[in-house]
Amino acid sequence: MAQVKRNRKQIASTVDEELWEAFRTLSQNMRIPASRMLDEALEDLLLKYEVISEKVKTP
Repeated sequence: MAQVKRNRKQIASTVDEELWEAFRTLSQNMRIPASRMLDEALEDLLLKYEVISEKVKTP
């Protein structure tokens, strides 16, 4: 079977339970996949701390 090339990185982490529940509820209510919302959150954080200069991956 051919290997599928992806531009995604699987991670594992722990987060505050209340934040996680609120995040999952938002994801479900907005019908936006959690992975897409995490991409947006990470990009916003990188912008905040000036690690990147502009948003290019998420709307």
